[in-house]
This record gives sequence, C-alpha cells and structure tokens, in this order.
Amino acid sequence: MRRTLFTEEHEAFRVMVRDFVDKEVTPSYSDWEAAGSVPRAVFDRLGDLGVMGMNLGVEWGGGGNDDYRFNVVLQEETARAGVTIGPLRTHLDVILPYFLRYATDEQRGRWFPGLATGKLMTAIALTEPDTGSDLAAVRTRAVPDGDHYVLDGAKTYITGGHLADLVIVLARTSTGQNRRDGLTLLVVEDGTEGFHKGRKLDKLGLRAQDTVELTFDGVRVPATNVLGTAGEAFRHLTSNLPQERLAIAVGAVAQTRAAIDLTVDHVRQRTIFGQPLGSFQNTKFELAAMTAEATAAQALLDAAVTALGDGELTGADAAAVKLFCTETQGRVVDRCLQLFGGFGYVTESAIARLYADARVTRIYGGTSEVMKSIISKSIGL
Repeated sequence: MRRTLFTEEHEAFRVMVRDFVDKEVTPSYSDWEAAGSVPRAVFDRLGDLGVMGMNLGVEWGGGGNDDYRFNVVLQEETARAGVTIGPLRTHLDVILPYFLRYATDEQRGRWFPGLATGKLMTAIALTEPDTGSDLAAVRTRAVPDGDHYVLDGAKTYITGGHLADLVIVLARTSTGQNRRDGLTLLVVEDGTEGFHKGRKLDKLGLRAQDTVELTFDGVRVPATNVLGTAGEAFRHLTSNLPQERLAIAVGAVAQTRAAIDLTVDHVRQRTIFGQPLGSFQNTKFELAAMTAEATAAQALLDAAVTALGDGELTGADAAAVKLFCTETQGRVVDRCLQLFGGFGYVTESAIARLYADARVTRIYGGTSEVMKSIISKSIGL
C-alpha cells in the first residue's frame, strides 16, 4: 500500500542516512558485533551530520526539529541494511525526551551542547536484578545528604551503559503509603566515585548494542542532577511510555519488512528439485500471508506515528501497536527463516541476525503480557 507518512524533506534525510549506513556502518558491522559495542567515533560522525542533535534546540547546536518521523526514517534505514547502531535508538527515542521535558535551564546548559554533537551519550537505569516490569519495587536507594544524594544499589540489562556519559538512575528517595511515590530520577555522570560499569552481557541478539550491569556504591550525586521533581519519577517515566513503545514497534515493522525482502530474494535464487524455491505454492502462500501481515502492521504503525505527532497517542493505543507489531515480527521472521532452511540457522546469515534481534522486542519496553493488561484495562476489564 502507498504510504503517505513522509514528505520530501523526510525522503532527503533518508538518502543521507542510507548513504551513511552503507558506507560507514555495514562494512564494519561484524567487527562491532564481535566487540559488543559501537566505536564512539560513529556518534561523533552522526553528530557532524546533525542526527544526534536533530531533536534539540538550535540554541544548543541542535536542529530544533521535534518531528518524530525523522526518527522513524533512521530506524527504517538501519533495518533495511540489517544493522543497528548500538544504543542510538534508545538514546534518541527513549532517553532524550526525558531531558527535553524535565531538564532545568542550568542542566540544559551543562548537557545539551554535548548531546547535540554526540560527545555525550546516555543510558537509563531502571531494571534491577530482582525488579523488571514492577518499577515501584526498585531497591536502589538515594539518601539526601546536604546538597547531595548518596546512591547505593545495582541495575542490570542497561542498554548503552558501557558507552554512557550520563545515566538516568531510578532510585527510591523516600517511602509512603503509595509505593509509586518517593521515586526520583538522578543523572549520574561517568567517572563519579563509586559508580562502576560491569561486564558487557553476552546477548542472543542486538550484539552490537552494549548492555551492561551497573553498581552504585556510596555515589554522591549533586542535588542539581535531579531530573524533574524529586519523588515524582514514576509519573515522569509513564509520560514517555507511548513514544518508547511506539519506537519499538517502528523497529519491529522495519525489521519485518527487511526479513520479507531478504526471503523473497532468497527464494528466487535458491533451486530445489530443479526449480526455484519461489515457484512452489507453499512458498508463494507463505510469503503472501506474511506480506499481508506486514502491510497491516505498517498501516497501524503509520497511524500511530501520526497520532503521536498530533499529541493524540494514548498509552493504550501505544500498547496495542507494540503488541501487534512485535508479535507480527516474531511470527514473520520465524517463517522467513524456515524458508532459508539450514542456512537460516547459521549465524552469519542476515536472517539469523534478524531472528535473534527480534526476540527481545516482545520483552523490553513492557512485555507482551503487560501490553495485554494495559489494553484490557482500557476496554473496562
């Protein structure tokens, strides 16, 4: 189906991103996967191109553009090439909105120029060894001490934590009858005494994206590094959940389409029993069904992107979009790999990478089960 989401400006941005990915990402990607991280120079280069600061104000060296469709283009082009640029999506789509919404003028002056150039990278530390979806149960604590907070605790599965210069940490600063109260977002700067970055976790997929454990041992965080209002972190976090979940859906649909394109090319070239694999009825029917599913997911996603731009995307809508698009991704990529046969199971194949990368989209940003709970509440159940 013809898409009407993008303008000529978006398509010009697409050409620039595609050229960057083809020349500066794809040739080195296997090395990045082996290292479990992306070189810092990549983000410097993206800063030179204006990508890192495109959502930041011009007064900080950014592009002053809050059009989320540019972020969509960026994800679509990396998916088309079968790559990810480490923690870039999380940095731009998940974390920067918190800085944009809650940073004080003083904090903006300290951090925004570096964020705009790619000199400062970010991470957000919510999950703990014993705490996942239930954020109100976090055990990391920050005790006020004069004009500082003393932070103790541990976080795990932190995307971009190895590269991060600024880490937004969710910590409990007080207790009350409502356990969602008393949570605070603290920005911890790399190099602060007592802040330790652990090993890069060896993941099934997204292997070029650094994911680490973080520990905080008596870390003194200036009170001027509180992001937003102390004690109000739970409400701050829920404010950006629709965009965060939409961003995951964007990647899911883009990777679904990439998997179908790869598979169509494969079945045209692969010969079995003296005939192209694509000439068999089962192959045709499978790819036809997958294309129909991907088309439906794309239409739902594009409507949601438009709703976000119009300020109308609700939490329940975003949950439905994430649920549908990521579940579609899981089904489609699995069926695509089946058509590759044994080669699809070899890690050097692009479809194997897409298969491995797809699994986490039904987990992070809220599991599919959590999405169903949100949707069920929205219909009065």
